Amino acid sequence: MQRTPPRFVPTLTTVLELPPGPAPGAEPLPEPVAPAVPEPSQAVALDPQALLSEADAFRLEEQLLHRVLQRIDLSLEERVSDAVSVAVQQQLDTMIPRLRGEIETVLRALVSEALAQELSDNTGSTPAFGAQSLG
Repeated sequence: MQRTPPRFVPTLTTVLELPPGPAPGAEPLPEPVAPAVPEPSQAVALDPQALLSEADAFRLEEQLLHRVLQRIDLSLEERVSDAVSVAVQQQLDTMIPRLRGEIETVLRALVSEALAQELSDNTGSTPAFGAQSLG
């Protein structure tokens, strides 16, 4: 199953071919017990025609995804935080005038009701400051 990688994934343009057998003067390496995962600095490009098993292809895809996510993780977190901060500030900027208007309306109604209640309770009674005229 041949899949084309997304366009943002870097593409290797050179395929390194290693000569068969051990290097001259080198001792043969023991057979590994389990397949070793190469370090990114030691990775060798695979021949595009090479057939990979489904498990190998999945493992390579997961390794690539893990490395890419490690590279973008910190930058992504910072950018998302900045974007959320901007969005929240914009919402607050539009909400504050409306909230002030609502609070003003509620306060006016409460003051009017309290004043009407006070006036109805004190109708016909003498003012607390006496019967003197102010003028």
